[in-house]
Amino acid sequence: MFHYTVETSKSVDEAITSLEDSLKQENFGVLWHLDMRQKLDEKGVGFDTDYHILEVCNPVEAKRVLSENSIVGYFLPCKIAVFEKNSKTHIGMPKPTALIGMVEGASLQAIATEVESRLISCIDKCT
Repeated sequence: MFHYTVETSKSVDEAITSLEDSLKQENFGVLWHLDMRQKLDEKGVGFDTDYHILEVCNPVEAKRVLSENSIVGYFLPCKIAVFEKNSKTHIGMPKPTALIGMVEGASLQAIATEVESRLISCIDKCT
């Protein structure tokens, strides 16, 4: 499966706060936080769903994969979405292993597996 997505009983804001805290414990920082509803509203496009995209990065891991293959930068930073759907909060991401599978290299796959495991752990702590 291309993505990993879970539901939580937390509000979107609570889930984002919890996610940011768990990411810090794994040495991932939030480089950018896009509030999609706010951005679309600014552009005059009505969007009534609470939808946030966090771009996250662990600099040590980023250096490791970029040192192996600079094309991997096309996938960086990792994205995690937090959104409301059917009155429930969802947290999800494209799996790094699915993305890295498009690039050759067994060592890259091993790094992606490790990063994916850590990000899934961060997401699961928020549920």
